[in-house]
Amino acid sequence: MAETNKLSVELRDKFGKGAARKIRAAGKIPAVLYGHGTEPRHLTLPGHETMLLIRKANALIELDIEGDAQLALVRDVQRDPVRQIIEHLDLAVIRKGERVEVDVPLHLIGDPFPGTIAVQDATTILVAADATAIPSFIEVSVEGLEDGTLIHREDLKLPEGTVLVDLAEDAEEVALVSIQTPRGEDEDEDAESEEAAAE
Repeated sequence: MAETNKLSVELRDKFGKGAARKIRAAGKIPAVLYGHGTEPRHLTLPGHETMLLIRKANALIELDIEGDAQLALVRDVQRDPVRQIIEHLDLAVIRKGERVEVDVPLHLIGDPFPGTIAVQDATTILVAADATAIPSFIEVSVEGLEDGTLIHREDLKLPEGTVLVDLAEDAEEVALVSIQTPRGEDEDEDAESEEAAAE
């Protein structure tokens, strides 16, 4: 489940690329906090502590904004495409008891039937959950499943209090995971069958 982590942050009144570069040069991260009809608040976050917190998906953070406490959910992380340095964060205002829609990672567990592999066509699933109880991930068991088996959204076992978010009908039908026999193995079996027939 989501863990609440504390960060002491600063309000900032200088914006633009130049100001953001200075913040990053000081080892900090520029961010904006918005939501629930509030005016966006521009913040400066401590670099190292923030990077540690957002390694987990859907990080819930308790911000200390110069003495003002505010829960926030990380909504977007902008990184330098080459160096992967965090350039900016978007944070959403969260209120206790509020339900939010988030993409939660899918983790495959178990081994499918011998000779087959599990092909994961989706790495996350869109769910609604209490903001303070967002699952860190959702397990998808492929133990013993045979070739041709498909796992869809409705097949998932969700934690209590977590529900699927309705999607368009065609999206609902897309398989998240499929069990397949690698093509190379099929070709080997066909070759052996041909050799046996020839003998």
